[in-house]
Amino acid sequence: MAQGDLRTQGGDLALTGARLRTNTSGDADATAILIRDGVIALLGSDLEVAAAAAEHGIPVRDLSWATVTPGLFDSHTHPHWASDLTSGIDLGGLETVDEIRAAIAAEHVRLPEGEWVRGWNLEYEPFEEVGLRGDVLADAAPGRPVVLICYDLHTAVATAPALAAAGISGARAFEDASEIVVDADGTPTGELREPTAYQLVFDAVPAPSPEEERDRLRDMFRRLAATGLTGGAIMDGKERTVELLAELEARGELDHRITMHHWHAVGDDDAAVARVIANKNRAGRLWRTGAIKLFSDGVIDTGTAWLHTVDACGDGRVSFWPEWARYGEVVRAYHDAGMLIATHAVGDYAVSRVLEVYATLPKREGLPFHSIEHLEVLSDADIEALRGSGVTASMQPLHMQWRTADHSDNWTVRLGAGRDETGYRVRSVLDAGVTLTLGSDWPVAQYDPRLGMAWARGRHTPGDASAHVFEPSQRLTAEEALLAYTLWPARARGHEDRGVLAVGAVGDLTVWGADPIEASADELPEVPIRLTVVDGRIVFEG
Repeated sequence: MAQGDLRTQGGDLALTGARLRTNTSGDADATAILIRDGVIALLGSDLEVAAAAAEHGIPVRDLSWATVTPGLFDSHTHPHWASDLTSGIDLGGLETVDEIRAAIAAEHVRLPEGEWVRGWNLEYEPFEEVGLRGDVLADAAPGRPVVLICYDLHTAVATAPALAAAGISGARAFEDASEIVVDADGTPTGELREPTAYQLVFDAVPAPSPEEERDRLRDMFRRLAATGLTGGAIMDGKERTVELLAELEARGELDHRITMHHWHAVGDDDAAVARVIANKNRAGRLWRTGAIKLFSDGVIDTGTAWLHTVDACGDGRVSFWPEWARYGEVVRAYHDAGMLIATHAVGDYAVSRVLEVYATLPKREGLPFHSIEHLEVLSDADIEALRGSGVTASMQPLHMQWRTADHSDNWTVRLGAGRDETGYRVRSVLDAGVTLTLGSDWPVAQYDPRLGMAWARGRHTPGDASAHVFEPSQRLTAEEALLAYTLWPARARGHEDRGVLAVGAVGDLTVWGADPIEASADELPEVPIRLTVVDGRIVFEG
């Protein structure tokens, strides 16, 4: 759907009797909101809004002093991918290989003949002794293809029937850091590192029909809306994603406001870059393209993060790109085309190298600057390099949920003694004057923004008063956590009409059963969502 060819219009809505968290200095006494054609038309008293609503024939809903905030925005999410990946077994929390095998066996019995066993949210720790191998899982589903993906979406494991279906019989050379892991004799172990390798197997899985794929994405957005999310930045966009967003909007079934980042693969040549640039202005009423996602490294758990100092296994000094100069070339091409760039950088050295490239880019008047995604570990020097860079730090403190108080978790062991204290430094980033946004990386972690804010504020398992607090000096305030899901991502993307409750702003609202600022970090995940409003339309009612 081309920009301007819009088949849906915004809704009309009047809400009274509310407490408003506007993210502005004005309208301090307002208790009501009027939205017309998807845009906030009036903030005022209950009487003022009720009178204006009656004039235009808009029904009024009293909120009984619920709290209204600007709509919550997830700055790093993968709903299209998740709508497919999460159709298998949720393996989260399974602590042993035997438990994983039991889950596979149960699915094997349940599924009809010919279907694959798929699983997601797999953790690394159960395989520390035996290795991440397909043969330790194979007899749980005899003869049936099995493919499981780890929670971080950077590694998968497949059994021999799945590898055979994908035509994988040995190692292959890839243009990025992806790898088919093999034994000494060249036989694949079943471990597949990074997307280019494991996607070979997932491409062999029977695909859903176009209608099934569309409806899965529609339903995924509705699940997100139930947690108060009104929008997000899709970080793995492709041509099919654009087609689905356009189709859902044309059908009146798009319940999310989306910025789609096209996923640039390391092997994409100049012609591929030119094609993306040529299509950068595709947009609808609720979605837009014009953004790019690239990788600079992998993840700490598999030794593919790019670190200043090697990890405990001697890994961490290899870029995702065989030729780092090529990363700079494509970044410059997208920058000059006016596109917004997000670069995955988990390791501290990756962050520093991306910052070096970003620093070479000329200024663009009227356009926002680029982001770095994750920044899981940062040295003091990296924090200083971020200061004044104009870069947005897009981070996920929620990912600390896999850490353990005794430092026995795979992330901490891999990183090496003492270096876990450099993890998820959101307070240091914010104190350096850097724009901070928060997100989930769904389906890597839960999409619920209440959990995301709770972890950013408390840095411990929400609701568990005895839980270990990781680096308490890095905690955010309640106001900061909310801003990082509302105003700050809007500003980072150059939107003056989002992230606030103000006349002329888009009618995206999250209506809470209690004030999310006054609720403690432990209470926040249980605060009910009363309404989620996108473009003036109620898309969820709790």
